[in-house]
Amino acid sequence: MAETLLTIGTRKGLFVARRRAGAWQFDESPYFNAQAIYSIAIDTRTPVPRLLVGGDSAHWGPSVFHSDDLGRTWTEPSKPAVKFPQETGASLERVWQLHPAAAEPDVVYAGTEPAALYRSEDRGETFALVRPLWEHPTRSQWQPGGGGEGLHTILTDARDKDAVTVAVSAAGVFRTRDGGASWEPSNAGVSAVFLPEPQPEFGQCVHKVTRDAADPDRLYLQNHWGVYRSDDAGAHWTDIGEGLPSDFGFAAVAHPHRGDTAYVFPINADADRVPAGRRCRVYRTQDAGKSWEPLSAGLPRGDHYGTVLRDAMCTDGADPAGLYFGNRNGEVYASADDGDSWQELASHLPDVLCVRAAVIG
Repeated sequence: MAETLLTIGTRKGLFVARRRAGAWQFDESPYFNAQAIYSIAIDTRTPVPRLLVGGDSAHWGPSVFHSDDLGRTWTEPSKPAVKFPQETGASLERVWQLHPAAAEPDVVYAGTEPAALYRSEDRGETFALVRPLWEHPTRSQWQPGGGGEGLHTILTDARDKDAVTVAVSAAGVFRTRDGGASWEPSNAGVSAVFLPEPQPEFGQCVHKVTRDAADPDRLYLQNHWGVYRSDDAGAHWTDIGEGLPSDFGFAAVAHPHRGDTAYVFPINADADRVPAGRRCRVYRTQDAGKSWEPLSAGLPRGDHYGTVLRDAMCTDGADPAGLYFGNRNGEVYASADDGDSWQELASHLPDVLCVRAAVIG
């Protein structure tokens, strides 16, 4: 029988829930107790799924762990999986993103702070620095966002293994079409309201980018002020924020099967980081950003203050899609019907940093 696996990375460990026959059950205790879990990947490309977790221990530092039994036991490599070469003069703060490549079965990418891209060819056992991006001529001008200088978004293309898109806070979107040998900024039309030049070539504080299910060249972007769509794989961007109660936010998720359908969680403002209007609402577009509708059935109805971070909303790949989000109040909500209705799965967890889900079996 198929099960839905939900992994919840928090400031104090990893929580795992499993749904069978419509009923959810959490594992007995959190994994990686007292570690901050900033990144999770559920790699279902092979018959035996692999879970990857980027943990950050206040005592031992950051590391990447993996599990081949759906999270029941975990392995840490004997040597650091992600490490900056000594000559870079940099040290790893944390792993912000883990991404199984769409077109290469054994390749996993990692995004880090300081902002760098790493590539693994053994399903996340070891990683190598992608030097052309690390050595990009604009790097000296990159600035950290409020949460640090993190490479937090990685998109690969099932049609072309050499096409990779990344986003950095606060440097913007960068693309390669030659497998990482060269990179170009890809921010035309995206604003940077905090800079003297409102639409620079790079320097935007992009919060998240996601890919449309039906048109791989269509991307959706949640910016530090502004929600955008690209119809040419990120070469140009158009503002689609009209109709939202606020176009500030962190999370952006595309429906796994339906084209033109994406979700965001609006936040009041950069200086007031609570849900827009103090209402817990996910917003959905089903026409590629021409219009937006609030989804709140089953969500808290009164004043609400739970901010949803950039990787704290996801889908599970099912159809209808299961959607999930967690917030900084330690609440986790789930929908099994494309977001039309929601139920609370957990409350009083530590600060939720990321969620990932998948249907297994």
